[in-house]
Amino acid sequence: MTLDLNIFIAILAMAAATVFTRVSGLVLLHHVEMNERRRAAIEAIPPAVLMAVIAPTAFAAGWAETLACAATAIAARRLPMLMSVMIGVATVALLRAAGL
Repeated sequence: MTLDLNIFIAILAMAAATVFTRVSGLVLLHHVEMNERRRAAIEAIPPAVLMAVIAPTAFAAGWAETLACAATAIAARRLPMLMSVMIGVATVALLRAAGL
């Protein structure tokens, strides 16, 4: 297996962009006064991003994927993001195994 220099540079650039956006968000939060309304808005971002990622799958795939997306959406309202994703993956795996 060979490593293409362009691919390696692209991976490094994406890693740098990811680190930059995460660190800049933390730095900016230190300069903003947090009240309950802002805190609720910030806490709503991860489930919203998750739904934006999985919504196209819900409408473009079969019943197993659609039901798994619904289960993920319901779980994302109460559980942490990782648990919601795990529930979605387990749901689609079980439904596919069941033949849906």
